[in-house]
Amino acid sequence: MTKRITLANRRLFSEEFKQTVVQDYERGQFSVLELAKLYQVHTTIIYRWIQKYSSYNKRKIKVVEMADSSKQKLKDLQKRIEDLERAVGQKQLNIDFLEKMIELANTHYGIDIKKNSDTPPSTGSEQTSKH
Repeated sequence: MTKRITLANRRLFSEEFKQTVVQDYERGQFSVLELAKLYQVHTTIIYRWIQKYSSYNKRKIKVVEMADSSKQKLKDLQKRIEDLERAVGQKQLNIDFLEKMIELANTHYGIDIKKNSDTPPSTGSEQTSKH
């Protein structure tokens, strides 16, 4: 009987990558759980990296995270994403409306607003003088 040897899928991470992950954790940008999901690495591995590379966490000091604060942070980020998506959607509606108005101005009045080069560009805060 022959023994079949299979190699597990192992990923190797550079020291620089590990240190970057730890720095993200130390800055409070992500929790360990969030980093694990983001990079698809088990939390145990990230805790090892923290033990090895962290300037705050030394040996024999246990890293403790508040689960509730991580959950709240994730909820806050999800709400922020929803708010931004809503804002982008509203801006897109405005763009669509303005493009339709430009099209109607061209169709009904023969004004090609997009190609009118006689109009000086607006700076937004200054009044333009009339010729």
